[in-house]
Amino acid sequence: MCTRALVVGEVLWDVFPDATRLGGAALNFAVHLKRLGHAPRIVSAVGRDALGDTAGAQITSLGLDTTFLQRADRFNTGTASVQLGPGDRTSFVIERPAAYDAVDIPDATLTQIVQWQPSWVYYGTLFASRAQGRQVLHRLFDALPGTRRFYDINLRPGFESRELACDLLRLADVVKLNERELTLVCDWLGLPADPEGFCRAGSARFGWQAVCVTLGARGCAMLADGNYVEAAGVPVVVADAVGAGDAFAAAFVHGLVAAWPAPRVAEFSNLAGAMVASVAGAIPDR
Repeated sequence: MCTRALVVGEVLWDVFPDATRLGGAALNFAVHLKRLGHAPRIVSAVGRDALGDTAGAQITSLGLDTTFLQRADRFNTGTASVQLGPGDRTSFVIERPAAYDAVDIPDATLTQIVQWQPSWVYYGTLFASRAQGRQVLHRLFDALPGTRRFYDINLRPGFESRELACDLLRLADVVKLNERELTLVCDWLGLPADPEGFCRAGSARFGWQAVCVTLGARGCAMLADGNYVEAAGVPVVVADAVGAGDAFAAAFVHGLVAAWPAPRVAEFSNLAGAMVASVAGAIPDR
């Protein structure tokens, strides 16, 4: 079953020590969701610069609908310097403001979005960490009251606002986070620190329909439709972990749309994340 997903967030270039690759959590998620047979449209922006021209061409070549991809005059196309650590440890230095910080939703665009009738809205913390991004999200949420909201927390150093993340968690229907984020969120919200306790208590408090904690190479813990499961990771030789969580998130949504049982959703999501971790870059050619 094909689902329509409005994917709101960053398009940027990941600058590795040896290469520069197109990425950004929102774009990565949209690409993988498209490859799984769904219909995402990304709400983001690139600059009127060479990186923006190249990004736009590559996004089109990936088969994504660019109806809501904007060109920003004020800021350059986003970049993030990537430092790879051992295993799945990766750090980012993100240049802000960037073109995606200039996204605007005029009335005509909002009408187009509402008429398109997306079933899902995807969002993360980075895009919403500036006032303009928060305004865009709330404008979309107000216009799409019945649309399921998928929040991939994706905290980044320098953009880890407790107040913001807690507000975004309260707005979500489905939540994904990693172990490090679990520790922070449990402290912020006073929720149990173990994955099952967190999933159940968070769902009871906020009404989440599904929630998943990724555990790196150990797999994931997931609560979906009241069923809790832990699924072992898929052993791979890690090239770099950039974008693995975004592929996992797309597979998570795919499984929920297909109404698979929780064990199957978890196993499939682990497989998608492992596949991306086994190759360089967030968007594999295949």
